[in-house]
Amino acid sequence: MNKIKNLSDLRKIKDDLQNKIKLRETSDSPESVVQIKVGMATSGIASGAKEVMSFLIDELDKRKIDAVVTQVGDMGYCYAEPTIEVTKPGQEPLVFGYVNTEKAKEIIEKYIINGELVEGILPANYQSID
Repeated sequence: MNKIKNLSDLRKIKDDLQNKIKLRETSDSPESVVQIKVGMATSGIASGAKEVMSFLIDELDKRKIDAVVTQVGDMGYCYAEPTIEVTKPGQEPLVFGYVNTEKAKEIIEKYIINGELVEGILPANYQSID
């Protein structure tokens, strides 16, 4: 990070961070972009979910991939933390377990960009009740 030399430098950093937060938390039509939910319950945080979330936000921004990254609570896969749920437009969500920054990079490159399945998909452990 560059040194802050004056008020305009500080304002630029603030604006950049606010734009990242806005992209992460809101979207005009979230169903038209990739949605990533990061499990950030206590077990997820202890397993490294904060680092994974920061990496995802930075990497998606760097690659100019339209995505909304949000944090959620316990996803029910505590044995496989950190976990992320990825929903591509028009597709069912997939939950990935044991996600570190290397695995997150692989998910971006192979699944999000190229549509290839990646090892680490967790089976659904719930069903909808009609």
